[in-house]
Amino acid sequence: MSDKKYTKKTAKSIHKTRRKNYFLRRKIVLAILIIALIGTGLYLKQSISYYYALYFNKFTHKKLKNSENETLRIQKILANNLDKTYGFDISHYQNTKDIKWDSLSIGNKTIPLEFVVMRATMGNRNADKNFDEFWASAKEHNLIRGAYHFYRADEDPVIQANNFLENVKLESGDLPPVLDIEKIPRTKSSKKLIEDLKVWCKIVEETYGEKPIIYTYYHYYKDFLRGEFDDYPIWLANYNDVPEPSPEDKWQFWQFTENGIVYGINSKIDLNIYNGGVWSLKSLTLD
Repeated sequence: MSDKKYTKKTAKSIHKTRRKNYFLRRKIVLAILIIALIGTGLYLKQSISYYYALYFNKFTHKKLKNSENETLRIQKILANNLDKTYGFDISHYQNTKDIKWDSLSIGNKTIPLEFVVMRATMGNRNADKNFDEFWASAKEHNLIRGAYHFYRADEDPVIQANNFLENVKLESGDLPPVLDIEKIPRTKSSKKLIEDLKVWCKIVEETYGEKPIIYTYYHYYKDFLRGEFDDYPIWLANYNDVPEPSPEDKWQFWQFTENGIVYGINSKIDLNIYNGGVWSLKSLTLD
């Protein structure tokens, strides 16, 4: 058999083919590496985010303190209500960067916070500047969430109800709407105030099919509201050294301090007790 002879044309063709195959293999290897890197990045996304936050977005927890009397009062309330469910409420008075949503607890980190209620709107026109961010963060971290409207006693109940409904879109698993009333009207009678509050509640109730939660201070409820909203869920604020917010009324929520110290929040906040367990609280939420 005679030796095969290669012409310049044949050699050039072989070289071109080898070069083409070489670059094709490089592209295939590069594509595999890119896919592997993307896959690894997605798999390690949580770890990467953690270490990024650890080194570049550090959360420094402030050492907050209360007076000895307030500390002892809060400790006594916690000890007497270990079978209850705890949460907190916030508004634009809290800095968004001061809350680390994935590590919220009280009682030396032994009691997790299960729910949060945040201010959404105020009066006829105003909306809380932090509401949207707080609302999304609460859902992302699986907290039972609620939204409240700060009622201005001398303004229009219909416009106020529409302000709330335009800014808040409650979902299944959220708490019913909350009406915060704590001011005495200057231009209206107490009777007219009650009528207006019931107008607000009716409009919101017709939208969501659930009675709103009424929030106020114990003495305000006793002096102005008792007997008018008995079939509504009641949320009472009482910061005194008492075993419960009201000895006479059936209550669902108790705001027991405005000086709450929470692991994961760099400012004092309002702390609340729900008068029942987590499953009971979930049964109160919207379907």
